[in-house]
Amino acid sequence: MDFAYSEREEGFRRELRGWLARNLPEHRKQFPPSDDELTFHPDKSFDASLAWHKRLHAGGWVGIHWPKEFGGRGASLLEQMIFAEEMIGAGGPPGVNMIGLTMVGPAVIRHGTEEQKARWLPPILSADEIWCQGFSEPGAGSDLANLSTHAVLEGNHFVVSGQKVWTSNAHRSHSCILLVRTDPQAPKHKGISCLLVDMKSPGMTVRPLVQITGDAEFNEVFFDQVRVPKANLLGALNGGWDVAITVLMHERMAIGNTVILHQYINRVLELARRWPRDGGVASADPVLRQALAQVYIEGRALRLTGLRYITRQLRGEAPGPEGSVLKLAFTDTYKKMAEAATQILGPAHQLWRGAPGAADGGRWAFQALFALRFGIAGGTTEIQKNIVGERILGLPKG
Repeated sequence: MDFAYSEREEGFRRELRGWLARNLPEHRKQFPPSDDELTFHPDKSFDASLAWHKRLHAGGWVGIHWPKEFGGRGASLLEQMIFAEEMIGAGGPPGVNMIGLTMVGPAVIRHGTEEQKARWLPPILSADEIWCQGFSEPGAGSDLANLSTHAVLEGNHFVVSGQKVWTSNAHRSHSCILLVRTDPQAPKHKGISCLLVDMKSPGMTVRPLVQITGDAEFNEVFFDQVRVPKANLLGALNGGWDVAITVLMHERMAIGNTVILHQYINRVLELARRWPRDGGVASADPVLRQALAQVYIEGRALRLTGLRYITRQLRGEAPGPEGSVLKLAFTDTYKKMAEAATQILGPAHQLWRGAPGAADGGRWAFQALFALRFGIAGGTTEIQKNIVGERILGLPKG
């Protein structure tokens, strides 16, 4: 693996740094930095993230991995990695509409008609239409193909009834990429279709789910005879599983993005160097130092694993199960990072945001709970292990 960047890639980095130097300070005058920006769908920082997204879009920095003909920059994989590293390194907030940009957009580009591309792609880039993902159900989370939300074709509309759950950001979304069963007699992977649904359609109800952190990022979504135009069918009728695979592949890679994790690992190391313990600082404790070293090593190994995935793609090789490997490793390392912070702080780690004496404004109490989400989000740890066991290790199905 060659770790050197080409002149084109270094030029891309210089252009991005120059744009950030001109624009990020202006954004920060109105929206100061906040830890809420680094959660995935923060209510408190939504306006700030939306404003930053609009600024990025005006500068041509949204959807850089999309082909140029669809409004992207046609950025290479290495340029995408440079973008993520520079953005986080500069302290830039995330934009909004990540489901639209990283999952829905690529699915529409690959499976959509020309009319669908013209209709849906521009407002995804501009965040004029924000998306959610209607896949999981109460009885079909890890076994997604077991879904029961159904749609019946009546004339020029599908009539949808059923329920979805764990639908991130549904309460703020304009549209939903939805998996439904359209042929109940077919094998479960063969009778599924994908619809693009307006969240304001009559018959839809969104109910927020309060999480262990007190936030309500996820939602239940109910469909009661919701009419969806036939023109909103993405891909072939009963061919929705192919669309789902495209979406899930991008989802697991997005969740496995290690840049934010590295930022938090660095913050934990800095916390250990200044937090008092036994007349010195926490970083002098040999047991804690070992835990911190392990987190740092795993974080670096995770980054290298991501680079191996990029190298495969640069060689033109077909994507493999690397998304599941990265998702598994990311989940484990993020949890260890949060646990290391609780070891550093001791009982003080329980102080919540806003509590007097809370370290770093209560950041670590929140992270200790927030880290638990990754064992479920984007496919449970157990399912990812099955994928790795069967597709990489060649183990028989359990």
